[in-house]
Amino acid sequence: MNLKRKRADRDGVFAGNTPERAIIDIGSNTVRLVIYGGSMRAPTVLVNEKVTAKLGRDIAENGTLADEAVALAMRGLERFALLLDDLEIEDVETVATAAVREASNGPKFVERLELLGFKPRILSGEEEACLSASGVMSAFPGASGSVADLGGGSLELVSIKADILGDPVSLPLGALRLPDYREENSKTPDSDMCKRLEKVVRKSGWELSSEEGFTPEPLYLVGGTWRAMAVFAMQMRGHPLSDPHGFEMSLEEAEQLAELLTAETQESLKGRRRISSMRAEKLPDAAILLQALLAQLSPSGVVFSSWGLREGLLYDRLPDHGKTQDPLLAGVSVFATQRGAPPTLATRIAAWTVNAVPARKHGSERLRLAATMLALASMHIEPNIRLPQAIDWAMHKRWIAVDGAERAMLAASIAANGNALDLPSDVQSLASEEALEEAICWGLAVRLARRLGARSARSLRVSRLLVENGHLVLRLATSHAALFGVPTEKDMKLLAGRLGLEWSVDIVSDEELIAGTAQ
Repeated sequence: MNLKRKRADRDGVFAGNTPERAIIDIGSNTVRLVIYGGSMRAPTVLVNEKVTAKLGRDIAENGTLADEAVALAMRGLERFALLLDDLEIEDVETVATAAVREASNGPKFVERLELLGFKPRILSGEEEACLSASGVMSAFPGASGSVADLGGGSLELVSIKADILGDPVSLPLGALRLPDYREENSKTPDSDMCKRLEKVVRKSGWELSSEEGFTPEPLYLVGGTWRAMAVFAMQMRGHPLSDPHGFEMSLEEAEQLAELLTAETQESLKGRRRISSMRAEKLPDAAILLQALLAQLSPSGVVFSSWGLREGLLYDRLPDHGKTQDPLLAGVSVFATQRGAPPTLATRIAAWTVNAVPARKHGSERLRLAATMLALASMHIEPNIRLPQAIDWAMHKRWIAVDGAERAMLAASIAANGNALDLPSDVQSLASEEALEEAICWGLAVRLARRLGARSARSLRVSRLLVENGHLVLRLATSHAALFGVPTEKDMKLLAGRLGLEWSVDIVSDEELIAGTAQ
């Protein structure tokens, strides 16, 4: 087929995102294809497909990949190969973890992968740990603590501090192997299993720190089973957010969660929304593993991370300047650009409003800029569905390096931009009234800026928004005095009222405006 024709056939498939690269992750439990686009600092997932092959199910018993599991995995991999070819994605990284590296017939399986055109990299347990840690560092800039990546065949542990990795360790405590640590005839099976798991961690010699006066730090939990645990906790708590990424629990709360889950069964968990049968089967044993980790490591608490090995692969390939990008702004800028709000426009408006509504006690300039981009993008949503959809963007989309209170501030700013000042209860529950009020003022200032001159760059150059002597002042060049219309007057009154200020409009010459000398 003609190459131009193939590219035309692909156009528009991913709503403005070009598929840039793909990762095939061959784990002990699942074989997964993920195709990425957007900014590689905060990549957009365009395709995420998995096959639950359970390649590692027989490793502990006979050391081989089961024939049926291999057949199921190959069926999925053959499909992945066709998809990648049809989408013309040449940047494909294929990695395999515990099951393939430990199986006696692993090399034969690798040969079959190579016949499909893949170039598999068999990761050691230590490499797996480091890549997962890179994913966590990418998602939580400046993170310090430890990472526990729970896969199907192994558990990887590594400490992180100021982007420096400690010595990693890989333990045979994957979700598929945990049942082997149970003793059915024991009178206290859960307690005995926990002690055996603690012993495995202790014998590995791995620890958070041996320094005197060490302050406990978080334990970052990576892996699908941990995420299912977070979903369970969020549902039990009635948490207003839906994304488990970044969900935090204190040490005491984590201990209570683990104890609660050990009493659950596969049947009792199956009916829960967003917990698959596969995860329901593993959660009670994973809860005992969590008890063992908490007892042995004594972290300050736990943080659930949806970013791990695959995101670590992407992050490690970035140049140094790419790694320093803010992941929140990198992700929001791509998202907003596709919805008519490019970063250049948002930056102009954020600069125009900064004197009147800077980030103060509760926010930050990076958050205010992200709020500005999302607020501008929301204006391209149909009016009848605009507010709930835009608030959902802020509250439930997987933004990186933003917490619940900051999500609420994004939502408040977006709502105020649309003159919706009565915030939903879910938003109000996540942040203080003072923080939400600060964000509301951001949104009202964006509303004033975009309505003043219909988002034209010229309107922002011939005007200024200032706070002077207890007054909110809109300063306009004589050439554009007519921009002060009825909508602008309403927006000034609204913003000034929320700020608790009087307001006025000054008409000055173009020269005075540019010189900044008008009083």
